[in-house]
Amino acid sequence: MVMELSKRLATVARHVPVGATVADIGTDHAYLPVYLVRRGISPRVVGVDINQGPFDAAHLTVRASGLDEYIDLRMGDGFNIIKPGEVSVVVVAGMGGKTICKILAQGREVLQHLRRLVLQPMRDIVMVRKWLTDNGWRLMDEEMVTEDGHYYVIIVAEPGFEKIKNSFALKLGPRLLEKKDAVLREFLKRRIIEINIILGEITSAHSSEANTRAQVLKQEAEEIEEVLSKW
Repeated sequence: MVMELSKRLATVARHVPVGATVADIGTDHAYLPVYLVRRGISPRVVGVDINQGPFDAAHLTVRASGLDEYIDLRMGDGFNIIKPGEVSVVVVAGMGGKTICKILAQGREVLQHLRRLVLQPMRDIVMVRKWLTDNGWRLMDEEMVTEDGHYYVIIVAEPGFEKIKNSFALKLGPRLLEKKDAVLREFLKRRIIEINIILGEITSAHSSEANTRAQVLKQEAEEIEEVLSKW
């Protein structure tokens, strides 16, 4: 069985250390666990999903791969069915930032035994960064990828202390900014265009609400332009 991952999931997989035992929370069809085992990245993966449909699909994928011995599928809610020390790396990809933060908050006992988190929030990314840095995790790396017209951010965190005082850096991604990520640059250029279009549409409105929104957008555009000027 040939297993090809989407660009998004392949990027997630690239940040899993070789030899790590992994829990994939929200495993869906179990494509990531199969990939990690087949490529020799992980000797054992626990795939977790809370929904019956994806859980059944995951079983079909694993059975077809012939890797049942190395992939343990469990139906349940987040960390609730993971024992402390059972895995060293946890992946949570394809969920909203609020959901990811909730899962992390409920799994503090398991988190104490982890060496790495690989997270890919679909939205509310700043919320995830803030939760991590407020709860004893350091942002080791970030990567942005684009696929089918969508932009995705992968966050790699490890136990440690970090405080990000610049709120705009927290929003854009401190590691993305440090390494001048090419995809982030493309994203920011597109965002400037979007802001200008929106400003053009609301200039005819004379309400206080429209004026407030325009000021917020102008401030965002200025901050982005400042970042791009240093690229």
